[in-house]
Parts: sequence; C-alpha cells; structure tokens
Amino acid sequence: MATTSPKPPADPRLRPIPQLIFASRWLQLPLYLGLIVAQGVYVWQFWVELVHLVQATIGGDSAAAQAVIASVTPPGATPDFKMGRETVIMLLVLGLIDVVMISNLLIMVIVGGYETFVSRMELESHPDQPEWLSHVNASVLKVKLATAIIGISSIHLLRTFINAQAYDTKTLFYQTTIHVAFLLSALAIAAVDRILPQRTHVRDSDAGRH
Repeated sequence: MATTSPKPPADPRLRPIPQLIFASRWLQLPLYLGLIVAQGVYVWQFWVELVHLVQATIGGDSAAAQAVIASVTPPGATPDFKMGRETVIMLLVLGLIDVVMISNLLIMVIVGGYETFVSRMELESHPDQPEWLSHVNASVLKVKLATAIIGISSIHLLRTFINAQAYDTKTLFYQTTIHVAFLLSALAIAAVDRILPQRTHVRDSDAGRH
C-alpha cells in the first residue's frame, strides 16, 4: 500500500496576509449600506409619482394639471398641455413601475451581493427567504441583473413610444439601439453561463442534513 508523504507545513509568516485579504471583503459593507439609503430615496420618489398620479386622475385646477404634464415631459422638450388624461395617467403608471423595478434591482444587488461576496445571511430557515437566494452565486446574479436591466429598459422605451411626439427621431433611434444592446448583452451572459461548467448547489441539502 502506497504511502503519501506528508505535506510540508505552511509558512506561518504568510498566514496574516491571506487573512487580511479575505477580511477586506467587509470593505463592501458601506457600499451595500449606501444602496439601502438609495432604496429609501426611491421609496420617496415612488410616493411623489403616486401623488402626481392622483392629481392626474382627479383632475383639479389647470395649474396642477400643467405641473403633472410637465413632470412626464422629458428634459429639453416642450410640455404638451393638450395631452389627454389617459396618456398622462399611463405615463405616470409606467413611471411607478419603473421605480418599483429599479427598487427590485437594488434589493437583488444588496441581498445577493452581500450573500455572495461578503457573508452568509443564514436565511435557510427563515419563512421569507427569497426563492432565488437559495441557489444564488456570482454567475446567477449576473444573469438576474441583466434580466432586470432589460425590464427597466423596456419600461423606459415604452414610455418614450407613448410620448413619442416629445422626442426627435435621433433620440428614438438611440434608445431603441441601446435597448437592443442590453438584450444582446443579456443573451450573451446567459449563453456564457450555460456553456461554462455548472457547479452543483448543495446548500439546501447540506442544510437539511445539518
């Protein structure tokens, strides 16, 4: 029976350096805390847009109606004060959806990024654990983020098409081109993720055994 020679002991002088490098992951913690603050800003923005939606639905005086139309007019464009109420409401609703989707993207980055790159949250037994978090890794997170960005870009493009008279042809072309570029990038990321060797996710099974 062949015997294997024992491995030489690791140089103790090198141990603090890997420990320092590994501990440097906690430098990302202020970044995720800052994203939580950004999440709060988007909550405030959602309520501002919701007030505009209520104003557009109720009608009110002409000054309020003009303020609502101005809020859905792109920068540099002349507000179309003859815009129908249904169009204004649709643009405002799409704006609310846009804020919610960006907020979802922030949550995905905060929770998934912290779980992947900083520290485990130990949420296996929590009833509110997100379904996607049980098998998240850097590759899965990239695909999900790319998909979320495509959804946000789609909302922006739809708002542009609904209010197309406020944009010039060059702007419409560039926005469509950028959206197609996002779509192709997401497809490329998903294709690369499918080609690369897949790791077996055993977190759930390990949790069940322990």
